[in-house]
Amino acid sequence: MSSFKEITPYEVENSMKLIGKDWMLITASDGEKVNTMTASWGSMGVLWGKNVCTVYIRPSRYTYEFTERSEKLSLSFFDEKYRDALKYCGTKSGRDCDKLSDTSLTTAMIDGAPVICEAKLVFICRKLYADDIAKDKFTAEDPLSNYSGGDFHRFYICEIEKVLKRID
Repeated sequence: MSSFKEITPYEVENSMKLIGKDWMLITASDGEKVNTMTASWGSMGVLWGKNVCTVYIRPSRYTYEFTERSEKLSLSFFDEKYRDALKYCGTKSGRDCDKLSDTSLTTAMIDGAPVICEAKLVFICRKLYADDIAKDKFTAEDPLSNYSGGDFHRFYICEIEKVLKRID
């Protein structure tokens, strides 16, 4: 990962675009294997005096199992040329295929988190808190349309320990 330099979370531009439009890969390891999934829901900010991000993973997703077993995870953001790989990682399950191999994406372990080497920006994160979104906690009806199947997300608030930006 020598083609990266460390930057601060405050140097990251437009997290709304990064997450909502560019998408990201959430990557975790169970200690033996690595799995990743595409996500376009999340947030970044400050909580408990720490720079944090919040990610959302449905329990039905294979990456959920990996995230539950790991202390750390990574968020990876890509140039547009990787859009097909992101689509693939968002529509296929790691239970049925090797998404990383199928998309020619490679990983490395950095500070205990698996990261995608081809990313333009990587967040190495440590889980701080997890909870489940619950139907009875909604104060508005319209977001419930995202849960017609009842597969409510678990959310993870994670400390951003390191941000790596591609320099080549």
